[in-house]
Amino acid sequence: MIIISNPIGLPNEVETIHTLFEEGMELLHVRKPAFSEREMQIFLSTIAPEHRSKLVLHSHLHLAFEFDIKRIHFTEKNRNVISKFYSRYKKSFEYSFSDFKTDGFTVSTSTHSIEEFNTIDSSFEYAFLSPVFPSISKEDYSAKSNLLEEIKKRTNFDTKLIALGGIQFDTIAKVVNQGFDDYALLGAIWNNTNVLENFKTCQQIVHSY
Repeated sequence: MIIISNPIGLPNEVETIHTLFEEGMELLHVRKPAFSEREMQIFLSTIAPEHRSKLVLHSHLHLAFEFDIKRIHFTEKNRNVISKFYSRYKKSFEYSFSDFKTDGFTVSTSTHSIEEFNTIDSSFEYAFLSPVFPSISKEDYSAKSNLLEEIKKRTNFDTKLIALGGIQFDTIAKVVNQGFDDYALLGAIWNNTNVLENFKTCQQIVHSY
């Protein structure tokens, strides 16, 4: 179970994140698309160093070096920014995604069709496929086709396939049974005042398998 941060800042968010880590959260994707570089620096600096190995950075990727974060995520749009990311720290601009593994990074990405997923670089440890269901956090955001059916066309088994989008307590089982390797949650966790209770409910569902 992967958790994606709320895209905008929340009251007591860092304290909540620390509590979730203490309760067993394994990975937190830090997705704050509107954050400036400085805002991201401040946010990351408030995360306890012992938890930074569990963070996955979505933007301002060069900050991974500053905060010793070894997991980075390439959105569909920014899979072409490898040289820009490395240019601040490396002399050469010619890199492939496999070079990130050599440098100790775990990389993931986002896809929106099974055809796209089937063609991504095998260096990606996992990739999101979304939206599996109508999104909870994004209004009027749903797939153009039935992704639960499209998974039958999967040919890429080098990269783990992660379901994302509209997944709630009552649909987790359907996603797992359909053949996804794992799933990611955003709205089901954050679109409620009791974040910790939401997380624990999902934990219980996972442990029931």
